Amino acid sequence: MESPKRGVFKITERGIDVLGKKPAAINLKYLFQFPEYVQFRNTKRIKTETDDSDNDHPATPEETLENAYEKIRQDLATELLQRLKSSSPAFFERLVVEVIVKMGYGGTRQDAGKAIGKSGDGGIDGIIKEDKLGLDTIYIQAKRWENTVGLPEIQKFVGALTGQRAKKGLFIATSDFSSEALDYVTRVDTKIVLIGGETLAELMIDHNVGVSTIATYDLKKIDSDYFTEE
Repeated sequence: MESPKRGVFKITERGIDVLGKKPAAINLKYLFQFPEYVQFRNTKRIKTETDDSDNDHPATPEETLENAYEKIRQDLATELLQRLKSSSPAFFERLVVEVIVKMGYGGTRQDAGKAIGKSGDGGIDGIIKEDKLGLDTIYIQAKRWENTVGLPEIQKFVGALTGQRAKKGLFIATSDFSSEALDYVTRVDTKIVLIGGETLAELMIDHNVGVSTIATYDLKKIDSDYFTEE
């Protein structure tokens, strides 16, 4: 029996082209004559198996719930940060104090609120008690900024703290801080903590400032000890 004549086989992005003399029929038996087609089939099979392997371990209901929660939390933090950037300076300063008090600093909200704006204009926006007894104080600067807070601003803050003989400072901004600024605060004697916009939004969520709970879900599992018979 005369063997079928081979044409020119070519694989393109659009598919398979068989050039040259047109065969009577193009089927799998015909195509398997070409090493290129065999390689093409193997490549497709490997890719399909790789894609399917991602589905070998689908997310559990608990993982799905956790992922959904993280997505909602991230969206909420983004919205909070946008609100902070559009707020007035006075409102932002009050909010900062509220967050710090909710974290356990500053004694009462009334005491902490009185400290805002009472320390002069030397780069200090407020003073808050570190503990309820007032054994130490923390000097605060709160800025609603769009751009990255750079080294010069932090150096000014350190100078203001030095002028107040302050040992601890808290710089809070709605933006982030440059790498130079982050490195600088690790090398000065004064203890300074930098809180960027994303961290501030997370603290607001954690301590229920500017947010409210709309639903709570209890995730439960079988109590194996309860079903243990003695």
